[in-house]
Amino acid sequence: MPEPPTQQAMTVLAFDFGTRSIGVAVGQSLTQTASPLAALKAKDGQPQWHLVSTLLDTWQPHLCVVGLPYNMDGTEQELTQLARKFANRLHGRFGVQVVLQDERLTTVSAKEELFAEYGYRGLAKDKIDSVSACLIAEDYFSQTPPIVGDD
Repeated sequence: MPEPPTQQAMTVLAFDFGTRSIGVAVGQSLTQTASPLAALKAKDGQPQWHLVSTLLDTWQPHLCVVGLPYNMDGTEQELTQLARKFANRLHGRFGVQVVLQDERLTTVSAKEELFAEYGYRGLAKDKIDSVSACLIAEDYFSQTPPIVGDD
């Protein structure tokens, strides 16, 4: 994977982990925005790893951001540990840097955005998951200081 750049442009892949579907988005630090990609189908939290490899090869991210699902009071749930396991596997298999990001309320926000734009037709599970991944990336950008160039 590429080294973090010395200027402000940094590409990230964000993942909204789920046991049956994993939302994916690609984000750019320069604009601090992300775009949804096709969600990955998963079986017991395991995606088809060759599809993850293709995403990494295609987008060449500087790092990956995996959403951590906490309860509203900040406590962990079973899915929190599974998301951590997914992040560890992502790092272990591909050597990519992985950052964990609190994802509370991203699914609710994603549903609101999709409903506002497309009505009920926009509320497909895979679309919700990938828009949630966009929000995870954008939350990461908003909480991370921009990388400043050497010049």
